[in-house]
Amino acid sequence: MTKIIGLTGGIGSGKTTIADFFGEMGVPVYIADNEARKIMQSKTIVDQIKAVFGEFLFENEVLNRAKLAEIVFNNSDKLNQLNAIIHPAVKKDFESWLQKNKNYDYVIYEAAILFESGRYKDCDIVITVTAPEETRIERVINRDKTSREQVLSRMKMQWKDEERISKSNFVIFNENLKTSKEEVVKILKILNIKQNQS
Repeated sequence: MTKIIGLTGGIGSGKTTIADFFGEMGVPVYIADNEARKIMQSKTIVDQIKAVFGEFLFENEVLNRAKLAEIVFNNSDKLNQLNAIIHPAVKKDFESWLQKNKNYDYVIYEAAILFESGRYKDCDIVITVTAPEETRIERVINRDKTSREQVLSRMKMQWKDEERISKSNFVIFNENLKTSKEEVVKILKILNIKQNQS
């Protein structure tokens, strides 16, 4: 039976970079946010988003993700409504992906809101990626070309590191890529996962 490693961390912690390290070492990786983005373009989901949030979020049938983010990151009820549409679809997608990767002992399920969504309960092991708050804020400002205020309001909607860490089996402090990669190697050894040395 394939074991699921849940990989999570607050916005800007660099969890996708860590997921990539696992991928390079031969562990299949499912990035929930990326898959959710694709799923949000499917007709069924588009129709549900229109019904709940309104047509104004769409320009030529294309969802304006920035507008939607602005709505949900400032209103937890709206965020819950969106999650109720997206999460079941992502869960279904992950289950079929898992079937395709069932010959592996372990797979990575990377999700920003692993705990908030309750999906951590489906994981055999949980890894939290953390970094100093200022580092995280800078990373997100540079990556999303957004304001400090917007980053902070998104952080507020997520669990705090202490809460995540208290429910995790491993923690990777991700400030220096070299040491982060060494942490990944260490975890693979502890879990006895064979690595592709690339």
